[in-house]
Amino acid sequence: MDGIFSIFLEEFGGPVDRQQVPESSIERYRGKLPGKLLEYWAEHGWSGYGNGIFWIVNPQEYEGVVASWLEGTPFESCDNYHLIARGAFGDLYLWGEATGYSLKITSLYSRCVINDPVASAGEMDGELQSFILSRNPDSNNFEDLFGSARKKLGTLRHDEMYGFVPALMLGGSETLANLEKVKAVEHLMILSQLAELEPYNF
Repeated sequence: MDGIFSIFLEEFGGPVDRQQVPESSIERYRGKLPGKLLEYWAEHGWSGYGNGIFWIVNPQEYEGVVASWLEGTPFESCDNYHLIARGAFGDLYLWGEATGYSLKITSLYSRCVINDPVASAGEMDGELQSFILSRNPDSNNFEDLFGSARKKLGTLRHDEMYGFVPALMLGGSETLANLEKVKAVEHLMILSQLAELEPYNF
């Protein structure tokens, strides 16, 4: 096993709801996503980690989600983005074919973080490994609610997330009582329609 992914597994623990990745999917993204990511797919599948707090996902399932979030934004025309991972509460990690890990969307608030693009195509594998190494469970634990949500609502499946109902952008409150287990794609599509995507003002 790759040493970088071993460190990641030490941090998060073993996979949940693992899906085998078909060879056709690996070929679909060859040349679009880093070869190292495709190696991880082949060896580890698409899976949840940290009891489902962080997911490495099938980008094809989220093509409509990405298109909806980026529609009408400058990102729509500056690169071809693919969702490679997401958090239990809807943090979206996008990989640009030309820019690498250059965009993260916090879907709860329709906010984004823009990262510096990768300098060259030859650096994509290193950038992907840096992305994997820099993940930690706490960064996806919105308001420290994950443990309580999992206990109340159950462990997530690969196509699910924890969502606030009503959504925070519609005045919902950041409480366990307002959390539900929802279908990820459908919920993310709804959130994408509620407000324009804007950068965080740090």
